[in-house]
Amino acid sequence: MDNSLLAIDMALILEKLVLIVVVVFASLGIAMYATYGERKVAAFMQDRRGPNRAGPFGILQPMADGLKLFFKEEIIPNFSNKILFVMGPCLAMLTAIMTSAVIPWGNHIEIFGRSVSLQIADVNIGMLYIFGVLSLGVYGIMIGAWASNNKFSLFGGLRAASQIISYELAMGISFIALLMVTGSLSLKDMVLQQQTGHWWNVVYQPLGFLIFLICAFAECNRTPFDLPEAENELIGGYHTEYSSMKLGFYLFAEYINMFISSAVMATLFFGGYDFPFVDESTLSPNFAALLGIVALMGKIIGFIFLFMWVRWTIPRFRYDQLMYLGWRILIPLALFNMLATGAAVLYFHK
Repeated sequence: MDNSLLAIDMALILEKLVLIVVVVFASLGIAMYATYGERKVAAFMQDRRGPNRAGPFGILQPMADGLKLFFKEEIIPNFSNKILFVMGPCLAMLTAIMTSAVIPWGNHIEIFGRSVSLQIADVNIGMLYIFGVLSLGVYGIMIGAWASNNKFSLFGGLRAASQIISYELAMGISFIALLMVTGSLSLKDMVLQQQTGHWWNVVYQPLGFLIFLICAFAECNRTPFDLPEAENELIGGYHTEYSSMKLGFYLFAEYINMFISSAVMATLFFGGYDFPFVDESTLSPNFAALLGIVALMGKIIGFIFLFMWVRWTIPRFRYDQLMYLGWRILIPLALFNMLATGAAVLYFHK
């Protein structure tokens, strides 16, 4: 192989490795402080102070919680399947982080005269990759629940599996309608279309966005769809028998899923890193990339706040209500939206 080509390949590999490290640590950091934000939001809505002892305004509380989990005793039940018991939270954490690989976090930046992409992998089937990894995520819950040898954990795992499978259908159908509008499965292409067009996709697909948002709540096991870990019914659900950092992995995976779901919704429906009313082509590449990152993070924080707001506002559904909503309401609505979108696309592109 030519030395110049080898140097280019090594530079590209180094860029991607650095970007992977940055995205992983950023995801972990945001997940840590999402717990702090959630407790502060809950305190505000309930007229309390929230965490205020660990550091100024309690900003060191996530680190204190992490150290507490890290130093707690590791307990593995005697009658559990020990290998699968350890694999469950590891798989949940791995799949949560893997979904970040195809999300465009910003535009290209210039480093030492070289254009560097802020996307780990720009594949032309990005959304199929995300749906595939999301489907694998339920195995982390199911494996941990079954390996615990606890009936409450198993009930929680079965609930999680049936809930995720049910709501993935409506989510997938709502995305098909968006695919008809954009004509691409690449998240980068979708952002560029919204950046160069007149409107964000939420204007063309308001019903599709609403269905996608409700399904995202169910996929992340967030209230009012947190039946897999309903404390008043199942003690702790699928992670009842877990302690120390194994429990921490499950908790972190939930918040990382919430962060990635917010990033996906911002990318699909709200222009991703597109900064509204600003023409990025007139700016320097690095400043435009910085503005894009700020815009995307602002949209993500808005969605995370919505997740938290709903948790402390709406009571948990009964399980039959959850299934009724998924199969009898959301799937017919998603099918109607898909057919209506197809008819509109045919009419306006004759």
